[in-house]
Amino acid sequence: MEQVSAFRVIFSLVLVLFVIGLLEYYAFKGVYVTLGNGRTSARNVKWIYWSITGIQWGMLVLMMFQFRTLREDNPQLLMGLFAAFIVIAAPKLVMSIFHLVDDVRLLITKGYFKFKPSGEGAGEVISRATFITRTGQFLGLAAFGGFLYGVTKGRFNYRVIAHELKSAVLPKSFDGLKIVQISDAHLGSFAEQFDDVKKGIDMINSLDADYVFFTGDMVNNLAEEAEPWIPYFKEIKAKKGKYSIFGNHDYGDYGPLTDEQKKATQDRLVAIQEEMGFEMLMNRSVQLERNGEVIDLIGVENWGNHFRKSGDLAKALEGTDENRFQILLSHDPTHWEQQVHEKTKIDLTLSGHTHGMQMGVEVPALGIKWSPAAFQYKRWGGMYKEAEQYLHVNRGFGFLGFPGRVGMWPEITLIELKNA
Repeated sequence: MEQVSAFRVIFSLVLVLFVIGLLEYYAFKGVYVTLGNGRTSARNVKWIYWSITGIQWGMLVLMMFQFRTLREDNPQLLMGLFAAFIVIAAPKLVMSIFHLVDDVRLLITKGYFKFKPSGEGAGEVISRATFITRTGQFLGLAAFGGFLYGVTKGRFNYRVIAHELKSAVLPKSFDGLKIVQISDAHLGSFAEQFDDVKKGIDMINSLDADYVFFTGDMVNNLAEEAEPWIPYFKEIKAKKGKYSIFGNHDYGDYGPLTDEQKKATQDRLVAIQEEMGFEMLMNRSVQLERNGEVIDLIGVENWGNHFRKSGDLAKALEGTDENRFQILLSHDPTHWEQQVHEKTKIDLTLSGHTHGMQMGVEVPALGIKWSPAAFQYKRWGGMYKEAEQYLHVNRGFGFLGFPGRVGMWPEITLIELKNA
């Protein structure tokens, strides 16, 4: 068994190295075909390309072997190294795939015309193959620019996405109620870039919300990450109130903490959010009143497929009335799919968690909406309606892991409720 296991490890390592080597070869070939004209420039292209590649993989090795030390002592350096690695790797991956396709196509067409007596049409097909390489180079350059923008400016390119939600259950007194939802701040990722984040806070305040709801993941792992942000998030304004819940990152689960340390960071994070002006809804509900009419606001702790399941919806629903309009704050959208939709009469669920994978393409005017998050989540971003129940998945205010956003900009959601 040990020999079989060792063989699998070695085979997997060799396979990974082979794939990396193949992609690097084709990425270099794509660059060299374009820039390697003339003996001097060819030497320069080789030297520059492989020097950058050496630095790139050196950064990866450093991150792999010093990950814990960098995360604890210099998290900004860790994020910077990862950002640089991705900015370099993304265009190379695009170019290598296109150039590989180009070579496969060229190999097939050469074989075909070798056995074709006249050899007619070969030049045209080879031209098409060259077009594939040129397309890969163009898209690689676009990927480089997109990822470079994403890690410098894109992560602070806040946008407001507005929705109007109509319901016959909504009391007339709540017609026109304005809700702002934010989610997944991950304050530990921002370092102390207060001025950049304050632009997003100012955008929230410009919406003149009745209520602001935060749907989890205030930090990456520890409550102390949120300490410097108390005065800034305290400035978030809502005419009627601010409410918050926990996400999967708010429990201290992603680090070498004892149970006592986890409990301490959870308690401190609750206190911090209260200092920020948020009322925490930890598996409980409150009733929101307007002109004598009432709706239920329900908040659960994190409950997610493949993630922590601390949420207790039954407990949170105690004291509520299913005949009233109900809003649920639940961090992970898979909770809606498994415990809310068609199992309760909750009208609107607000979630986050997916980040829209922090990259994607959205062109609402053309009906284009795609993100790699779609491979993992059926409902990963935006407003969904099934029967008379709504789910909104916020794409996130901050970022985690990849220190940037590409085409999937940080989101501030404005929802205006209307009596149908």
